[in-house]
Amino acid sequence: MQDVAFLNGAFVPLAEAKVSIEDRGFQFGDGIYEVIRTYKGRPFAIEAHLARLERSATALDLTQPYSRAEWTRYVLEGIRRAAYPEAKIYIQLTRGVAPRDHAYPADVTPTVVITVREFHPLDSSVQVAGVEAMTIEDIRWGRCDIKSVNLLANVLARQQAKQAQVFETILVKAGSVTEGAVSNVMVVQGGTVVTAPEGSRILSGVTRAVVLDLALSEGLPVQERFVSQADLYDADEVFLTGTTVEVLAVVRVDGKIIGDGRPGPITQRLAADFTSRVG
Repeated sequence: MQDVAFLNGAFVPLAEAKVSIEDRGFQFGDGIYEVIRTYKGRPFAIEAHLARLERSATALDLTQPYSRAEWTRYVLEGIRRAAYPEAKIYIQLTRGVAPRDHAYPADVTPTVVITVREFHPLDSSVQVAGVEAMTIEDIRWGRCDIKSVNLLANVLARQQAKQAQVFETILVKAGSVTEGAVSNVMVVQGGTVVTAPEGSRILSGVTRAVVLDLALSEGLPVQERFVSQADLYDADEVFLTGTTVEVLAVVRVDGKIIGDGRPGPITQRLAADFTSRVG
């Protein structure tokens, strides 16, 4: 078992993968990415991830070097070479190497990187107990729907969470809850699952879509609308969704107890449904 990299058409050991300092991803953050995880060695929802990669590329006028079938083949080969029981696959596509200038040349060749590393899921005790979160102001750029490598605001948010010894930072913009630094946020109000709507203010997660579909299958009302910070504190339940967190209860926000301080029944039901879906 080993960490594996794919760079511009060739597999190499991760430690040997090198990218030019003139790459626009390094110089400008001019690129996009996706993160996929496996279950029982199989990449989960790869079609949805690749569809989002395409949307992000189109939004930034980035050339797509591979078809979905080719991306899938390279991902599967990387998983095979790494040979981990479970893996996390990172795909990054940048505009490529060019002399440093804000405007980009028309003939630049994209840089493609795929890495495959071992994935360690959250301990089951975390799922059972739930986690704490804190709110901070959402200072990200205006196109959060693009999965860009421009992640400085998210980095700062995660560092604040680390320093505060909480699991996640929940972002608030103009009084409305948008999402987490590395997750989507859902609340339960009177039996209804509520989450921020798709659009430029959030990155609509693949897991988010799966969980909303599971909620509808359970006959639960779903509303896609923004909630206030006060609504967040008063919610019956709060939970996060994401590739690495799956469905994870938040039991305390900014020191305030959510519900009865334990994962709520709807969160638990959706978490169980999600486990069944991916199993």
